[in-house]
Amino acid sequence: MRTPPLAGITVVTLEQAVSAPMCTRVLADFGARVIKVENPKGGDFARHYDDVVNGQAAHFVWANRNKESLSLDLKSPAGVAVLHRLLEGADVLVSNLAPGATARIGIAPADLKIRHPQVIPVEIDGYGAGGPISHKRAYDLLIQAESGACAVTGHPGMPAKPGPPVADISTGLYAALSIISLLYARDAGGATDAAPAVAVSLFDTMTDIMGYQLTYTQHSGVDQQPLGMSSPAVAPYGAFPTRDGQTVVLGTTNDREWQRLAREIIDRPDLADDPSFAGNADRVARRDVLNEAIGSWCAQHDLAHIQKTADDAGIGNSRYNLPSEVIGHPQLSARDRWRPVQTPNGEISALLPPPVIEGYEQPMGAVPGLGEHTDAILHSLGLSGEEIDALREQGAIGPAHQQSTVLQSDSE
Repeated sequence: MRTPPLAGITVVTLEQAVSAPMCTRVLADFGARVIKVENPKGGDFARHYDDVVNGQAAHFVWANRNKESLSLDLKSPAGVAVLHRLLEGADVLVSNLAPGATARIGIAPADLKIRHPQVIPVEIDGYGAGGPISHKRAYDLLIQAESGACAVTGHPGMPAKPGPPVADISTGLYAALSIISLLYARDAGGATDAAPAVAVSLFDTMTDIMGYQLTYTQHSGVDQQPLGMSSPAVAPYGAFPTRDGQTVVLGTTNDREWQRLAREIIDRPDLADDPSFAGNADRVARRDVLNEAIGSWCAQHDLAHIQKTADDAGIGNSRYNLPSEVIGHPQLSARDRWRPVQTPNGEISALLPPPVIEGYEQPMGAVPGLGEHTDAILHSLGLSGEEIDALREQGAIGPAHQQSTVLQSDSE
C-alpha cells in the first residue's frame, strides 16, 4: 500500500455546511490530518439539517468522514489562544465563515502571514471581495440563482435548482485543488516566504461552470431556455419513455452518430437523407421533429431492446434512475465501490471517492461526534489534564466526550 499522498499534512478547518467540509474531506481522503474546529454549542450546523442517518444528518455524514472534531469557543480569548497553539503545527487553515469573521478573531490571511507564516490560509466565501454584493450571505441556492444556473435548468417558465449542491461541491473542489497545488509548490521550491493566501468564492465558481451558457449568450445575445433532460447545444439528445414504463436517455454529439441513430435505430432513412437535418445547428433548430420521431419509436420498444440496439449502433444511452435505484446499481456493486464508515450512531455504508489510484485506497475513517477528539488533540499540544479541565470550566471547550478517541496520526 502506498503512503497517503498528503501524509504529514495537518489541516485546521473552521467550516460549516458543504463547501469547506467538501474541500477538507477531499484532503482527508488523500491522507491529510483534518482537525475540524466546532462551536461547543451545536457545532457545524449541518449536523442538524435532518436526522435520517441513525439520528444524524445526511449532509454531515457524507462530507465529514476522516476528520477529528475539536470543540472550541472562538468567542473566548482562551479558545482563540488554543487555536493559535494548534496553528503553530498546521499547514493549512480552511474557513467558510461569514464575511469578516476570521479578521475579528485575528486569523485573517494578513494575520497569519505575521503569526503563522507557514500556514496556507484558504477562505471560501459567497461573492468574492471588492464587489457591491460581497457582504451578502450566500448559500448554494442563492448562488445558483444569482449565477444563472437556475435559469438554464428545468423547463421554460419553470426554472429549477440543480439537485446536488453544485456551487458548494465545485467550490470545495477548487479550494482543495488550490491547496494541493500550493503544497506541491512549497515542497518542490523550498519557499521561505509566507504562504500565499487563497480565496475561492461560490459565485466565481458557478460563473465559471456556466462558461458555455455565458459564452453563447455573450456572442449571440440569446438567453438559452432550459430543456429539462436535454441540451441546447446538440440534438437529438434527450429522455424518452419506453414501452415497459422505463425512461431511456439517448444522445448524439456529431453528424455521424445522427446518421447511425436515424438509419440503424429508429429506421428513418428519410430523416437521415433530409438536408434540413444535415448539421447539428439544423437539428437543434428542428429538435421537436426529431424528438417526436425518436419518442414514437421508443414507445414501441422495451428499455432492454432500445439499449442493446443503441449499443450495437455505437450510440450513447442510459437509463433514467431514481436515487433508490442508484444505491443498488450493479456497476457500483460489481466494482466494489461501497465501504463501511463508522459514525457516533453506528456503521453506515458510503461510496469510495472517485479517484482510483494504483496501490492506494482512500481511508474511509469515522465521522466524528461533536468535540470527540478535543481532549486528545489538546493533550497532543502539550496541555495537561488540569489545563484542559480549566478550559472546560471557563467554557472555552465543550463537555468531555464519552466515546473513546484515537487520533488519526496515532492509528496510521
